[in-house]
Amino acid sequence: MSDDTRPMSTADLANAGENRQPPQQPAPQVADPQVRDDTSTPLLPTEEIGELRRQWDSIQTGFVDEPRRAVEDADALVAAAMKRLAEVFASERSQLEGQWDRGDNVSTEDLRLALQRYRAFFGRLLAI
Repeated sequence: MSDDTRPMSTADLANAGENRQPPQQPAPQVADPQVRDDTSTPLLPTEEIGELRRQWDSIQTGFVDEPRRAVEDADALVAAAMKRLAEVFASERSQLEGQWDRGDNVSTEDLRLALQRYRAFFGRLLAI
């Protein structure tokens, strides 16, 4: 499979950023009380979540017969999900920026909802 047609891996995704700087200090081991794990806010549309779960179940089932392939497929699925999440957040931010650029008044409620989605994602990301 050529590099252009193979699924994106988590390594590809990690290396995609430009001018990434390493963290100044290690992340604290204690959970931040300001970050809630708000699992009630879906990060992707319901049908996409269902499809990702079906794909995961298939990968997990395939582990018995082909463990290496299952791990490769799991990595590709995680990379695809991360990419899709980034696209969703980028689209939402682009919509808000478009409103700002046009001089439209973005309501505090719209901004509150956007911040809630970021908080929900961030909380899940940091969940231990």
